[in-house]
Amino acid sequence: MQLAVVGAGKIVAEFLPHASGIPGLTVAAIVGREASREKLDDLAAAHGIPLVFTDLEECLADGRIDTVWVAVPNVLHADVARRALLAGKHVICEKPFVLRTDDLAELHSLAAERGLILVEAINNQYLASVEWMRENLPRLGELRLVQCEYSQYSSRYDAFRAGTVAPAFDPAAGGGALMDLGIYTLHLVVGLLGAPDTVAYTPRWERGVDTSGVAVLGYGDLTAVCVCAKDSPGPSRTKIQGVDGVMVFEGPPNEIPAVEVQLRDGSSERLTFDDEPHRMLAEFRAFVRMIEENDVAERDRRLDHSAAVLDTAVRALESAGIRLG
Repeated sequence: MQLAVVGAGKIVAEFLPHASGIPGLTVAAIVGREASREKLDDLAAAHGIPLVFTDLEECLADGRIDTVWVAVPNVLHADVARRALLAGKHVICEKPFVLRTDDLAELHSLAAERGLILVEAINNQYLASVEWMRENLPRLGELRLVQCEYSQYSSRYDAFRAGTVAPAFDPAAGGGALMDLGIYTLHLVVGLLGAPDTVAYTPRWERGVDTSGVAVLGYGDLTAVCVCAKDSPGPSRTKIQGVDGVMVFEGPPNEIPAVEVQLRDGSSERLTFDDEPHRMLAEFRAFVRMIEENDVAERDRRLDHSAAVLDTAVRALESAGIRLG
């Protein structure tokens, strides 16, 4: 994979030091605005990235690039991904994939028509701990209640309260708690349980944006509650309750190094999954394999999951009268 990174934000700076540890992945280029040229040059120099572009079309026309990682503000995801697919590039798109279900359907069609891989970079769907949870859910018997929480006092929240609005707090840019931290909770719950029958979201409003909120997903006799907060520090925790036991892990749903199961018969088990130096490595290894093998069946399976999560998120936002972008 010859990867062009589109964006130079926090997630990019966090991932790049680990990219060299992924077999088959070469970060060949970084792309950003002319106003960010100094930052782009610094990242390129620090991580041995040979190509720096401030024109996306110039990057997409370069035959040395075969894959694009879209890591720009949420509202730009659909446009950048569309342009990359039309240019014949595979696309890895940061979460939340896009803001509208019809945009995802269009991107899926473009990828299918061109035989390209298109995936959402949502790391918890590639963690060994989540796969273990999925396989072991039957041990809990009939499920009754799921609580999934992700609360983190945002590094941008103080500036937001002072009047500086970053994209993460700007509804026009696809910001807000649900589409930032909350999307991890939705991915985890929908990944384990499937698409819900009913969805309702109750946000806490501050200057026109949901800085925190609670989404309630209905599955018949089972209720899942997803809590997200950018305005308070937590703690974060997930608990899955069934008639025969409970499954618990502490911490946010994008980092799950350990899972505990406590059964009604008195037995318990604690599994650790802490062998990864960074939470994004598993997903990028999977992306490299998918692209090398042109695994379109896996592409479509992953896209079906992303579409179910996006539909759930849109329904949640609509229930609260929120329209992004």
